Amino acid sequence: MNGNTTHQSRPLSVVVTGGASGLGLSMVQYFASQGYTVTIFDVNTEAGHRVAQEVAAQNPSAKVSFKFCNVTSWDGQATAFREVYEQRGAIDVVMANAGISEQGVSSLTLVDEEEPSQPRLRVLDVNLTGVIYTVKLATHYIKKNNPDPSTGSRGCIICTASNAGLYPFPVAPVYAASKAGIIGLVRSLDRVLQRVHIQINALAPAVLESGLAPSKALFEEMVVTPKSTLIKGVSQLIGDRTISGMVAEIHSDNVTLRHHHDYVDEDTKNNLETFWRLGYA
Repeated sequence: MNGNTTHQSRPLSVVVTGGASGLGLSMVQYFASQGYTVTIFDVNTEAGHRVAQEVAAQNPSAKVSFKFCNVTSWDGQATAFREVYEQRGAIDVVMANAGISEQGVSSLTLVDEEEPSQPRLRVLDVNLTGVIYTVKLATHYIKKNNPDPSTGSRGCIICTASNAGLYPFPVAPVYAASKAGIIGLVRSLDRVLQRVHIQINALAPAVLESGLAPSKALFEEMVVTPKSTLIKGVSQLIGDRTISGMVAEIHSDNVTLRHHHDYVDEDTKNNLETFWRLGYA
C-alpha cells in the first residue's frame, strides 16, 4: 500500500523490537490479545519464529509475524521496517524495546585495576544507538498515516528505558547512561514529533523479571514489579494520545507519569526556548 493510510478500518500495526523474550514478549502477547497486527523484531531467530506461532495460535484474531533484526545495524533495521510497511500497508505503533544489560560486574566499576581495561560499550550500541535507529525509522513510516479523525494522531513510539535512567545505579553505570540517554531522547523529540502528529514516550520499569539479568537468583531479595503493571503503562500511553514526551515509571502496581525537571531559573528556560525558536544548536 502506497501513500497515506488511516488505521480506522483495520487493526493497529505494531512493531516490537526485542519481542521474542522478556518485556518485549509481554508486549507482543498484549497486542495480540487486542487483535492487532504484530511484527516481532529480534536477533533470536528460533525463539522469534516459535513465539510468533504460539502467540498467533493463542490469539486467532491477531496477525503475528517475526523478522530477524539486529537493532545495532541501521541497514538491517531499515530493511525490516521497509518490509513490514510493504507487507502490512502501515505502521502505527513502534515499541523500541530491544536492550541488554552489562551482564554482571560493569567494566567501568573496576577501579582497582593496575592497568585500565577498555570499557565494554555494547550496551550503548544496543540500548541507545539501536533505539535511535528505531525512532528514526518509526517516525518515517508512521508519518505516512493520515491523522486519526478523533485524536489527531498518526501513531506513537514508546521506548523502553528504566528507572536506572532516573536514579543513580552504581552497579551498572554504562547501562544507566544508556537508559538516561533514552529518556533525554524522548523528552527532546517530543516537540519535534508533535509537529507531525506523532507521540513519543518512554517506559521506566523498576525491577521486573526479564532475560536481562545474569541469574534469576538476583531477584530473590528484590521487590519485583508484576508485568501487568508494564502492560498497564503501555495501554495508557497508547490509549491516551494526549500524552507525549513523558516517562511512565512502572513500579509496584503503579504507573507514574514523570514530566521533565523544573527549570532552575527563568534564564535557563528562556535560553532553551530560544534554541527551539532558532531551530539549531
